[in-house]
Amino acid sequence: MNKRLAVAFTGPSNSGKTTLILKVARKLIHEHKLEVAIIKHDPKDKARFDVEGKDSYKFSDTGAEVIVTSPNRTTYFSNRHSELEDMIRLFDRFDILLVEGLKNLPLPRISIFRNEIDEDYFPYMNALAVDDSIDMKKYAVPENVDILNLNDTNEVIEWILNNAKEV
Repeated sequence: MNKRLAVAFTGPSNSGKTTLILKVARKLIHEHKLEVAIIKHDPKDKARFDVEGKDSYKFSDTGAEVIVTSPNRTTYFSNRHSELEDMIRLFDRFDILLVEGLKNLPLPRISIFRNEIDEDYFPYMNALAVDDSIDMKKYAVPENVDILNLNDTNEVIEWILNNAKEV
């Protein structure tokens, strides 16, 4: 695969976004042999990537942009907002970028719901991933929205490969 593709996932808390992204990423990496990058939006600023008192925390706490590198990983800590293009440049090499959240980004978007659908998401979605907990007869899903089985990772991947945006 020569082009780099991106797709976003959205949905309420505890709908299964992270679980689906993990399943999709693992299959893309191990079965499709693709390089995957993931961006997770943290709207409430509650993610903690390091522990108070550790050197990387102290460095980051200065307000500096910090990269921590070790034999097996490199971690980037930033104290400022980054646009999608800036984040893509940080990754450099990937085949598919999976974005969790950031519903205003101009990316094809899969919305994930369990038990009930919040119709306020309809304008932001290109596909709807649901399981048997949703009674689809109760909702007027827009015609241009594809309906996917939340538990069929292959179906979700096929949709991504056919609909993701080149970045």
